[in-house]
Amino acid sequence: MSAFVFIGDDVAAAGWRLAGAATCIPAPGSEAAVLAGALEEAGLVLLAAEVAARIPDAQLRAALRRVTPVTVILPDLREATPYPDVAARMKRQLGIES
Repeated sequence: MSAFVFIGDDVAAAGWRLAGAATCIPAPGSEAAVLAGALEEAGLVLLAAEVAARIPDAQLRAALRRVTPVTVILPDLREATPYPDVAARMKRQLGIES
């Protein structure tokens, strides 16, 4: 069992390998299967936003709701894939939109 797994592009994966992560670089169309495999073997799954955008919504939500392993979507530093505005979402959910 890996302590943590990073799923994303090859450049970011090189950096995560230096930090001790097991890494997966999914081929186009295999993102969902790679995520399913990582959920079975890791204690923490770090998912690049670019990869998360290509995973079916129901499967992604189920992975994010799991208690173990913890699954985290990392923002895209190149800003090619927009990251959700978490503060705005929290305000909407709490009913305090301005």
